[in-house]
Amino acid sequence: MISGAAKDRQTITSDWTPIRELIDGVQIREVKNVLTRNGGVTTEVFRDDWGVGPSDVTHIIYVTLQPGAISAWHCHEIQTDRIFVVGGQLKVALYDGREGSSTHGRVNVFQLGLLRPGLLVTPPGVWHGFHNVSNEPASFVNFFDRAYCYEDPDEWRLPPDTPDIPYKF
Repeated sequence: MISGAAKDRQTITSDWTPIRELIDGVQIREVKNVLTRNGGVTTEVFRDDWGVGPSDVTHIIYVTLQPGAISAWHCHEIQTDRIFVVGGQLKVALYDGREGSSTHGRVNVFQLGLLRPGLLVTPPGVWHGFHNVSNEPASFVNFFDRAYCYEDPDEWRLPPDTPDIPYKF
């Protein structure tokens, strides 16, 4: 072995389940594409009986990011996001900025897209950012448990290169 070589650590089980130490309150429900008889593909995006995140959905948005685009950093005080990528490939980074959280300071990174579909639940107080890592527009649907308040938005932002979050896009 060449001096300085590092051995890979286990990142996936033998049944292809990713090994992750998730931020407290973050949930990921990986789903499978179903190939249909007519040559199409069907993918379930959300089911209440999955038990992923709050059961109330009161507002849904559809977002598109151009190739290479970064949308970061973003956080809510009271709103929970449920994010499902429906086009392209996004790297989604999360940072637990909640004082007193058992996972305060932890970063999670997910690769989500058509090839790796999943519903990602981001609780209040967890910062999140998106990077379109594909060569085409990437898009996602976000299912909120609270409707956007135009008069008093529950929206907090930091620049993508903030020194306050230990992750670089």
